Formats: sequence, C-alpha cells, structure tokens
Amino acid sequence: MALRDVAAAERNDEGISAVLGILRQRFGERFQTGASIREQHGHTTTYIPNQMPDGVVFPENVEEVQEIVRACAAHRVPIIPFGTGTSLEGQVNAPGGGISLDMSRMNRILAVNAEDLDCVVEPGVTREELNTHLRDTGLFFPIDPGANASLGGMASTRASGTNAVRYGTMRENVLALTAVTADGRAITTASRARKSSAGYDLTRLLVGSEGTLGIITSLTLKLYGIPQAISGGVCPFPSVEAACNAVIMTIQMGIPIARIELANGLQMRAINQYSHLDYPESPCLFVEFHGSEAGVAEQAETFGEIATEYGGGPFLWTGVAEERAKLWKARHDAYWASLTLRPGAKGLSTDVCVPISRLAECIAETEADIARTGLIAPIVGHVGDGNFHTLVLMDTNDPKEIEQAEEFVGRLNMRAIAMGGTCTGEHGVGQGKKGFLRHELGEAVDVMRSIKTALDPLDILNPGKVLPS
Repeated sequence: MALRDVAAAERNDEGISAVLGILRQRFGERFQTGASIREQHGHTTTYIPNQMPDGVVFPENVEEVQEIVRACAAHRVPIIPFGTGTSLEGQVNAPGGGISLDMSRMNRILAVNAEDLDCVVEPGVTREELNTHLRDTGLFFPIDPGANASLGGMASTRASGTNAVRYGTMRENVLALTAVTADGRAITTASRARKSSAGYDLTRLLVGSEGTLGIITSLTLKLYGIPQAISGGVCPFPSVEAACNAVIMTIQMGIPIARIELANGLQMRAINQYSHLDYPESPCLFVEFHGSEAGVAEQAETFGEIATEYGGGPFLWTGVAEERAKLWKARHDAYWASLTLRPGAKGLSTDVCVPISRLAECIAETEADIARTGLIAPIVGHVGDGNFHTLVLMDTNDPKEIEQAEEFVGRLNMRAIAMGGTCTGEHGVGQGKKGFLRHELGEAVDVMRSIKTALDPLDILNPGKVLPS
C-alpha cells in the first residue's frame, strides 16, 4: 500500500458539469451535490484520503441505472457504485471526480425460492436485512463480513467472513447476477441452475471486479438450511504458532468446522476492553460447529483434544444461543475494539491469505515484524482458510508513521505472495493494493487490462481501481 496510488486523476470538468445538469433535472431531490453527502460517499473507513465525487444519485430500478450510465458515457464522466461505504481499500473514492451511484434504494428482496435454496435480491439489501427476512423460512445466507455490508458491495469485492471455511465466499455463493454495462446495456450472466456449461462464466468475472466492469443490479444467491444444532466457544493457546497448528490439524482431519477464527493476545486485550469480557489475553481461537446435537458435541470434543495436543485449553463451549451471540458479537467488533488500543489513532486495515500449511509461519513472521518495528497492530483472522488481518494503528498526521506502516504492509503482502498466497483474501484491491497485483499475478494483469478495455473502453466504471497505473 502507498499513498501515491491514491493520487488524484485528471478531471473532465466540462463533461462533469453537463452530467450534473442532466441528473439534477431528471432526479430532483434524489440527486445531491452538498459537500457533506459527497464526503460521505468518498472513502471514510481507514486512513486512505477521501476523494469526493461531484454528485450522488439514488436510482430505484435498473432502468434508472441505465439512464445514468448512458448520460455519463455520453460525456465521459466516471461512475462509482456505492453500497454502504464499508470497503477498506478506497474502492468508493472518486480520484477524477464523477458521480457516486448510491444503490441503497434498490433494496428489495425480489424472490425467495425456498425449495431451490436460493433467492434474488437487489444490490442495496444488506446481509442482516436478508437474514431477518429469511428467519421464518428455516434458511439463512452465511457470508458475514465484519460490517453490515450491502450484498451488491459484498459481491463486488468478493467478500468473505467468519463462515467461509465451511460455506465459501461470495464467489461460491452468487449463482447469477444482472448488471448494467459501460454502454448502458442490462445483461444477465446466468440462470438459477446450480451448474451450467453455457458460455463464458460472466458471473465470476463480475464478482470481485469492484465495479470496474459493470454495475450490479440484482443477485441470485445460494441459501442454506439453519443447522439443527450449533455449538461454539473460545479456546486460549500459549502462542499464535500453537493456535495455527491446531487450526491446520483440525482442517486436515476433516472436522466440518463452520467457523474458526484467530485473535492474538493484543487483539484479545482489545476485545475484553471494548466488549467488557474476561477472556484470557493470550492467542485464542473462536470456533463454531454446525450439525446435529450429537454431531456438534463430537466435533467440539475432537477439537478440544487437538487443542490440548498443542498446549491449548481449557476449551469451554456452549450450545446456548445467547452465549454464542455474545462471543461472535465480540469477534465482529474486533475492528472497533482495536481502535481503543490507541485513542485518536486511525487504523490501516489490511489482509493477506496463504495456503493453510504456511499459515503458522506467515503469522509468526508477521508478529516478529510488528515487534521489530514497534507498531501497535493486533492480528485477527479467518484462519480456517488461511486468511488473516492486521490493523496498524497510527497517527495520520505523522508522515514517518504512515511511511513505517506502509512499509510494514508492503513486507506483509510480499511475504504472503512468496508463500504461494495473495495480497488480499477478501478486502479487494481498490486503490490500496494496486501496487502488488503484478507481483502476484504477473502478465495476467495485462489480460485483465484487455478485459477492462473491451468492456469499458471509455474507462468510466470506477476508474483508478484494481489495475496498476
């Protein structure tokens, strides 16, 4: 990560002025140009500087999205899709100005096909809204990033979460989608069928494209039956390495674990402080099992034996829903908890992912790097699939601290890539990770650029993101 990748781009002031007039006349109060709302629609989540759009429009259906795109295409004005603004790598910034397309009013659940275990939703529906709607059907949608993100935004960044080790990421759970292309066409990428050999896989192309290839207007998602029984708990370990080795053993033994999350000692201190809990302030694994009453009890017992083998424990687990909710609320609040470790500081949140066999080594080297540089940077991760996060706390008014933090993130990214991993497991590339994409993928980046040019020749769809300059 480097602030140079967040530089302003050349503006098309004449085109922007024309589009502002068109949208103001067409959408009235659903088009806003006030400084406050424009700032809210630039990047606000981490230390990456805010780059405001010139206007914010709130479409309510796919036809309106098409109108907006056609107007912007006619005048070569950038369009930046916006869900809830919780992305972490500058995905919603407007480096060359333009129009923020706020999808929050496209928030209808269009269909729930309970027999087929799928549903169709508009992009502004959040994951919590969908699960509230599904509550009486016996079904749920499992992807749960830390924030209550919109499902369109989650698809755009190929989001993940604590359940990914069992249920996969957005990549595995989007069956089909509809999208508006850069020339204003509305396309459907697939049917509701669970498998198909018909043509190119445009669904997978658009999932994870961060709004640079098309604007998602609906999603067909997989659903799952709510398990008969759920149990979970927290297990302390003497070291991060011991905890990671327990994770590796658990996965390799084929235990069908639903969630297995790591928090290092510093992160546990922050969790206790923020959520008023009294967990051990040593590295801990948060785990959860789904299945039958007998199955989850057996799985918990086996995990407890593995933990003991690596010096962990005691593993205290529960099937009481209220206790489990408290546990996972604390885990999901880890970001906000971390900020209490250095009041007034801002967080640089970053993530990498490595093959599970290299996980212990990668985290141990990262902790040693943090200690050498004197950073305050707790670690938390979805370690069941080799993915972990660090949140570097820093004074953003101190250029030396920013430089130190960015150098650390650079070393972390290159460490993961060298171990056969990736510079981002779920945050996406946006502006913050552009400088590492070629290190990871080499000449494949040129193929990506060719696809971008073919689908968006005017470069109006979220320009300045994903591809290196």
